[in-house]
Amino acid sequence: MLKSILIANRGEIACRIMRTARRLGIRTIAVYSDADANALHARTADFAVHIGPSPAAESYLAGDRIIAAAVSSGAEAIHPGYGFLSENAAFANAVIAAGLIWVGPTPESMRAMGLKDAAKKLMQDAGVPTTPGYLGNDQTIERLKAEAGQIGYPVLIKAVAGGGGKGMRKVEAEADFAGALSACQREAKAAFGNAHVLLEKWITDPRHIEVQIFGDRHGNMVHLFERDCTLQRRHQKVIEEAPAPGINEKTRMAICEAAIRAAKAVKYVGAGTVEFIADGSEGLRSDRIWFMEMNTRLQVEHPVTEMITRTDLVEWQLRVASGEPLPKSQNQLSIEGWAMEARIYAESPATGFLPSTGRLEVLELPTSPVRVETGVSRNDIVSTYYDPMIAKLVTHGKSRDEARAELAEACSKVATWPVDNNAGFLSRLLRQQAFADFDLTTNYIDTHRDRLVAPPAVSQNSLSLAASQLVRQVSLSASAPWKALCGLRLGAAPDLNCKILIDGSVSTASLSLPNEREEAYCYSLGKGSLLLVQNGWPFIVSAARHDAAATATGLDGAIVSPMPGRIVSIHARNGDTIEAGKVLVKLEAMKMEHALVAPFGGKVSDVAVMPDSQVAAGQLLMMITAKDQARTDAPITT
Repeated sequence: MLKSILIANRGEIACRIMRTARRLGIRTIAVYSDADANALHARTADFAVHIGPSPAAESYLAGDRIIAAAVSSGAEAIHPGYGFLSENAAFANAVIAAGLIWVGPTPESMRAMGLKDAAKKLMQDAGVPTTPGYLGNDQTIERLKAEAGQIGYPVLIKAVAGGGGKGMRKVEAEADFAGALSACQREAKAAFGNAHVLLEKWITDPRHIEVQIFGDRHGNMVHLFERDCTLQRRHQKVIEEAPAPGINEKTRMAICEAAIRAAKAVKYVGAGTVEFIADGSEGLRSDRIWFMEMNTRLQVEHPVTEMITRTDLVEWQLRVASGEPLPKSQNQLSIEGWAMEARIYAESPATGFLPSTGRLEVLELPTSPVRVETGVSRNDIVSTYYDPMIAKLVTHGKSRDEARAELAEACSKVATWPVDNNAGFLSRLLRQQAFADFDLTTNYIDTHRDRLVAPPAVSQNSLSLAASQLVRQVSLSASAPWKALCGLRLGAAPDLNCKILIDGSVSTASLSLPNEREEAYCYSLGKGSLLLVQNGWPFIVSAARHDAAATATGLDGAIVSPMPGRIVSIHARNGDTIEAGKVLVKLEAMKMEHALVAPFGGKVSDVAVMPDSQVAAGQLLMMITAKDQARTDAPITT
């Protein structure tokens, strides 16, 4: 067994590899950039080496720096994780040339599967079914257009060196072909340095099925059954599960045997995934599933395979790299139960899934029996430099419904602030009847996006929970700024109803909490504010003064942040009397500075933030009690 490994990666996969290595008694060495100087993976490793500036091109993609770090730290091997340099054959060669062990397939296997057109030709020769299409070297628009006509529209244009949806376009009709081809070639050239494309028949009701395979240096090869990754957004996987819903044993045998033939064709060693596209219009049939590509690395979704096969695929990787045979033979592998995985990202579904960055001042993730894979902890920073994954949540049950229900509940418990996340979207997606029935294709999310990303109405039960928590917060703090919450008097019974601010808008809540079950949780933000999470969707809740809320029209009296950002400066203090139009707060958001001004004159109270603090959209910043004067039409922000 190896004695030490350097992990040429970051985040949750680096932490995941370290966990297994530590169990096996292997010394772990992390690498980190400037942005990751205090990252969880760097803190978790036995030893950590700085490899460069924050941009990935100058750190995690700088192969020479990583190899130098491995040599200087005494590492025996390099594990690349996934992404970054994990499928870079030249880097693997350099690792081997430096006298280090490469925890992965041979560079020759990686090259064979690295270009989609060459890989498809190789698969055709190996008897693996491939999608009808064109793989030729003639890349003139005339030839490509003619081939598309022969295949029949709609067709898919795909960069041969592509991935992640880059250099890929669906073309519905001949009139659209030239423009789509030009766009694909430009994207492919920019992203991969290779403008070469292939054409494939567009599958009308596509499902994405993949098979986990594993080989060793002794000629042994096994599959660990299939996964379903049909739920995607812009060709990026969102929820994965194993086994595939609706597959029968004949189809499973056919697809797994095809994956084994694919792996043997390139004499594969280590962990790999053979991906297939299936036409699900008539269910999963063995004659309607075609090879798509092979990923020569560990996959993000590998935990669902581990859960149903009771294996540790990272341990298998380390044992194979040490020269050992595979831990199990094919007849020792079987499927137990059902597993699902959801990817929690720092992104905002309501704004087109734009990444959300900043410090995780609140980070709440579910606990056992949910499996949580993460590379961050509370107060860590989600930076602009890398993939914004916060965590992967994995559940395992006796049935698909059991795993699905548990994962939906797990997503509903996720809370981050002021960084946004997609947990509410995922929880809603898992509860869709179409998902329960698996009436899905890879287009489902894009087709139903507006309905899936719309924030829900806050239920009366959630309002009551938040109001009760605010009352408790006030009563536990003698110095709390909210001296008058809906008629509350310390030591006296509160009113049955009170007014609170939900994302800056006034709502009435009952303090009589209903008995019905609700997936809602509250997390204190201090200064009289809470983060209310309802089925995974976040809302900022603040106490509203009784007098200010009584005649409120949304923002009357409450100065709230119009967007997530950082407080640059505060220009009003408790007790100040201000005029309409007075600058109250300066907020930095979206790389611009915004001034929040008083909508009317009055007296300032309950200033709830400090300079340099992060705020969320709708978070209460201060209150103004109006004085007897006409209000202006001054905007809240300038």
